[in-house]
Amino acid sequence: MEDNGQIKNNWLSKIFKHSFTFLFIILGFLILLFILVPLFKMVFLSDKEAMWLALLDSETIQAVWLSIYAALIATAIGFVLGVPLAYLFARYEFPGKNIFEGLIDLPIVVPHSAAGIALLFVFGSNFIVGKGFKLFGIQFVDSLAGIIIAMLFVSVPILISSAKESFRKVDVRLEKVARTLGASPWQTFFRISFPLAWRSILAGSLMMWARGMSEFGAVIILTYHPTTAPVLIYERFETFGLAQAIPVAAIMIIISAVVFIGVQTLLRWRKNYD
Repeated sequence: MEDNGQIKNNWLSKIFKHSFTFLFIILGFLILLFILVPLFKMVFLSDKEAMWLALLDSETIQAVWLSIYAALIATAIGFVLGVPLAYLFARYEFPGKNIFEGLIDLPIVVPHSAAGIALLFVFGSNFIVGKGFKLFGIQFVDSLAGIIIAMLFVSVPILISSAKESFRKVDVRLEKVARTLGASPWQTFFRISFPLAWRSILAGSLMMWARGMSEFGAVIILTYHPTTAPVLIYERFETFGLAQAIPVAAIMIIISAVVFIGVQTLLRWRKNYD
């Protein structure tokens, strides 16, 4: 009887195990379909002639190029300012550290239209910071500078988070050995810490760049013109309908996919290297 009970329990265990795996596969497959079907349909089933005409359209070219280089500038600024902060978070403990780390990530969860209003409240020409920059000929409303700060605000947490986790993986003992051998903090950072962390930092930079390119809510509040690609997609959809918006949207999806593949390649390279 005991053997029969044990066999029954093993049989039930196998059924439960297989049903558990099967259910999770089904649920995972459903969410994959939800994400991939709209994207693949947009890219592969949209009118190729319309997409080609969009690539030749000067307005589309200007909007896409503006999105690319404005996001690059925002990423460069985020790199210079964000990587040192990420290193401090990774290496030092101080009062309120968890609060500051949470605040840095806040732009990710704040509605981006609200982020645009907040930036306008600080950098608008009627407010003190905006007035200060205006003395140097820099204004943030309807300008490239406004696009850059909007992209920077919403995307820099991605870079900081990636850099922080990368620095935490660098063995602190290597830095201490370098210091005992006479290296300065600057030399230790640029010869030990950064070279060991650069792949994840670069991946985070690429993700920040891609996120900046895709920003719509904060950008449209600060700068409707000049027009970035996401704003152009919205404008064409509102004015001409779905058919005119699809080609530009497909182009941006392709660019984002290329960046994503590059990031995954870098991360896999880092994993193999480690």
